[in-house]
Amino acid sequence: MLTDSSKSKREAILDLSKYVNERIRVKFTGGREVTGILKGYDQLLNLVLDEVEEELQEPESDQRTLGLVVLRGPTITLLSPVDGSEEIANPFISQE
Repeated sequence: MLTDSSKSKREAILDLSKYVNERIRVKFTGGREVTGILKGYDQLLNLVLDEVEEELQEPESDQRTLGLVVLRGPTITLLSPVDGSEEIANPFISQE
């Protein structure tokens, strides 16, 4: 049996502390996508974002303002900063 002193805490997979008060983009299962300012998070990847805008895909591209929202971690498939990222070519596709 493990005692409290011998238990090891799991480290978080992502260090989101550097993105607090920064604008991030979040994609969900099902294809929905939002951008907003990260205000808080927990170890389950539940996020609190402010000034959230949802990118609407159908029938034409548009945006909808949502304000302050809580995003559930299990539904998140992608998380990235809005500023400071760039698209690169897929290194696994042969370049002809």
